[in-house]
Amino acid sequence: MAIYQVTKKGLSPIKATNFSDAGFREREHLQQLIKRQIDVISPDTLVISEEFGNWDNSRRRIDLLGVDKDANLVVIELKRTEDGGHMELQAIRYAAMVSVMTFGGAVEVFATYLSKSGQEGDARDLLLEFLGWDEPDEEEFAQDVRIILASAEFSKEVTTSVLWLNERSLDIRCVRLRPYQDGDQLLLDVQQVIPLPEAEEYQIQIRNKSRLERVARTQSRDLTKFDVIAGDQTFSRLPKRRAIYQVIRYLCDQGVDPEEIRQLLAWRGNSIRVIEGNLGAVEFKQQLAEQQVSEGKKSDPTRYYIEEDELFHTARKTFALTKMWGPRTAEAIDQLLEAFPNHQVSYRENLG
Repeated sequence: MAIYQVTKKGLSPIKATNFSDAGFREREHLQQLIKRQIDVISPDTLVISEEFGNWDNSRRRIDLLGVDKDANLVVIELKRTEDGGHMELQAIRYAAMVSVMTFGGAVEVFATYLSKSGQEGDARDLLLEFLGWDEPDEEEFAQDVRIILASAEFSKEVTTSVLWLNERSLDIRCVRLRPYQDGDQLLLDVQQVIPLPEAEEYQIQIRNKSRLERVARTQSRDLTKFDVIAGDQTFSRLPKRRAIYQVIRYLCDQGVDPEEIRQLLAWRGNSIRVIEGNLGAVEFKQQLAEQQVSEGKKSDPTRYYIEEDELFHTARKTFALTKMWGPRTAEAIDQLLEAFPNHQVSYRENLG
């Protein structure tokens, strides 16, 4: 989109330019302007450091480090390039590095910044005043780290990455700084492009909803571990799908026909797939995929244990056990042990 000058004759477009052609350097010009008027890209933010890099074994520097009114740290990365480079990856590393900063540490950093920039005032008092606190509160300080990316433009790779990360509860904003040349004047169009200001509240709600749904899915999973005792061997802390596989593996090795097991577990649907012939893994995968498609299902052989050493064989058939076991896994194992009692196999929950 262009910027137009309104005249009596109509709309006159102002020529877009770039920072390089305008003789605008990243650190010497852009960074100095932004740090003095940080509200342009990050409202309600106090800059506490410039070129911050107080960590061992790294030459990396955060362009600007700030604190917002909610006591969150704000990592600000500036680029004058036309694609943003890999600034989102840099910023994530920086955010991780500063995430452990305490209020006391921020005061020290701020004091150094004030001294180097020739500003007066006590760093502790200024920071407390900005936050509206009477006393430091370490528990409330730096509970989160926000990221601001400011660039002349952003590549599709950057914007896609940022949108994906924001969906997973990070707080990253992309602010486009587009220069225009109007005669001797250099104009700067500042636009927040991610998240769009008019949709920001909605996107935050969607992000929070997605986060809660992920937490709910994780908490609802049955993460019980089992120990399987097979003969003189104990297989410890197996997830449920591996536990039932190990029981069936042992029974088959002891001479139980896989077809008997398949019929016993028929209530589970396609818990065991069978294909005619003594097949290797490659052939089995191909025929299983064809079998799934013929049933009107999505071809996904990976839902079964189908590696070379995972298949079960008889003289004329090849069998594969599903990996998709639900809450009735223990019930299925109990059925197997009851049906084939003359084999030294048992299991127990691992509570460790």
